[in-house]
Amino acid sequence: MDKQNVKLVAMDLDGTLTQHKSPLEPLCRQVMEQLAQRYQLLMVCAGGCERVYRQMGEFPISISGFYGMQYGEGTENGLHLLENICVPADRDEVTRRAALLREEFSLLDYAGEPVEFHHSGLITFPLLGTRAKLEDKLTYDPDRKKRRVFYDRVCEVFPEYHVFIGGSSSFDIAPKPYNKLFALDCYLERNGISREDVVFFGDDYGPGGNDRDVYVSGIRFVTMDDYRKFPELAQQLLLG
Repeated sequence: MDKQNVKLVAMDLDGTLTQHKSPLEPLCRQVMEQLAQRYQLLMVCAGGCERVYRQMGEFPISISGFYGMQYGEGTENGLHLLENICVPADRDEVTRRAALLREEFSLLDYAGEPVEFHHSGLITFPLLGTRAKLEDKLTYDPDRKKRRVFYDRVCEVFPEYHVFIGGSSSFDIAPKPYNKLFALDCYLERNGISREDVVFFGDDYGPGGNDRDVYVSGIRFVTMDDYRKFPELAQQLLLG
């Protein structure tokens, strides 16, 4: 890894540092603490800042949540939410479109609600429903092949949104222009940092993945195909 001129280490959480919605492991936390002594750190996530902060065991770090619709600073004394943008969705229309997709692709067996609406305006289309068991979600589509079959169709049905193959069994649907590259660029502008000064760690860099926009942007990108490898790969930024 070329660490020359690195000022900011940015990263995804689920699948990159942890298993999906699982706590930060002690070794990973130790490496993060070491990185924080040399670099600015930023989480760039699909989830909300509060959930990310809790999942990381209240690790003090900057967090861009909901694809840039939220921004907060996690400290040892709590999370300070500094930006919380809301772009309300037309719930009836979104529900109608989601029902169309469920019918078209035989996605009629689900637990809980068929669509999850976040306060920010971000939409989660959970194929197994909002109350599906975590073990069912983790085994549903680990290689994302099932969702890639109809990813293009979901994009067609939601043209005014960015659509991502999110989490382990859902689609994230974010109002444009919000995506992870947009979120990262906002942070860079706010802090006077250039793209050339960034290293990004992400696992979801394939077609439809929510790290894809960063991956194809030219920003230095470390591909994470196994979150358990993060401590080893991140150590390269600590050598010398």
